[in-house]
Amino acid sequence: MGVLDGIRVIEIAGIGPGPFCGMLLADMGAEVILVERAGTAGVDMLDLGKSAIINRGKRSLALNLKDPQAVDAVLRLIDGADALIEGMRPGVLERLGLGPETCLSRNPSLVYGRMTGWGQEGPLAQAAGHDLNYIALSGALWFAGEPGRPPLAPPTLVGDLGGGALYLAMGVLAGILNARRTGIGQVVDAAIVDGSANLMNLLLSAHAAGQQPLERGRGLLDGPHWSGTYACADGHFVSVQALEPHFNAMLFRKLGLGDDQAFKNPYDPRRWRSLRDRMASLFATQPREHWVSLLEGSDACFAPVLTPAEAMTHPHMAARGIYSERDGVLQAAPAPRFSVTPADPVGAVPQRGEHGAEILRAAGLSEAEIGQLLPSN
Repeated sequence: MGVLDGIRVIEIAGIGPGPFCGMLLADMGAEVILVERAGTAGVDMLDLGKSAIINRGKRSLALNLKDPQAVDAVLRLIDGADALIEGMRPGVLERLGLGPETCLSRNPSLVYGRMTGWGQEGPLAQAAGHDLNYIALSGALWFAGEPGRPPLAPPTLVGDLGGGALYLAMGVLAGILNARRTGIGQVVDAAIVDGSANLMNLLLSAHAAGQQPLERGRGLLDGPHWSGTYACADGHFVSVQALEPHFNAMLFRKLGLGDDQAFKNPYDPRRWRSLRDRMASLFATQPREHWVSLLEGSDACFAPVLTPAEAMTHPHMAARGIYSERDGVLQAAPAPRFSVTPADPVGAVPQRGEHGAEILRAAGLSEAEIGQLLPSN
């Protein structure tokens, strides 16, 4: 039983951030009913089967939403739901008869969460796009990568998930809180361009304070020698980000550079490039484990750069149980953690349509109606 026990969410299947939002809610104990398309297993580009971690803990109902009877069945599910989440282009659900006006007329307290890249309105609302495009336009991609090289961000993390799924989850939960207080539902327009731009506000604050120029490699977070990643002798990498004076002083002492006059003024941007080169040469003299033994756990603000598989066995990560395998699939545990209502162990990934009959039965459909909608049952 998680913190969202008693919350019911209908998720219209999509790709990327919408399903990830559904996973977050299911991880925290919400009942998430996943309405998938019937008969398309193995056809969708991102049909991941049992590897679809984003579907863990959900119940699956497979329907042909071009069938009016199937649409009516979904509306009956919506009657008893707290929220619906979807990630189609603007207007798709309206054409199917499942738009917000229809759903809110049946369930006035429903929170209708809409996940898109460009948003429900604006000149690009109907254009195709993906994670990289959205964060490129919002400005969130600008600081990614090294000076003089094309910007490159980790796939999906900044846009789809950081600026998309997390903002949708926050918006849906805020909408549910408001609906329980007022009885009035609403539409949540979660656009990746909005969310990823909003994520920029901390950097924009640093820019306004003169600490982060709008040029890569010149700000306090991406320019200094004490903030970055370095290659080791064995081809692995380490990270340091010793921002404050007492932290970078400790880093330099541990690296044997504490008495070097060149390192006495760590905030002089004129020295950053040359000192970065010196540190790169130093880190390249030893394998990663040497630097782990020397620096990890100290206030030098250090961590090795690990693959997810390596992270699973790292003592700190293992002690917190952050990674595990279920059904042969490596995955991360639910987050954040709650002291009174901790999350249950992660749920299984459902087969497409696995729970169809029981979901429809609970919604009040007759066996004859279920047989028409799910002819294979």
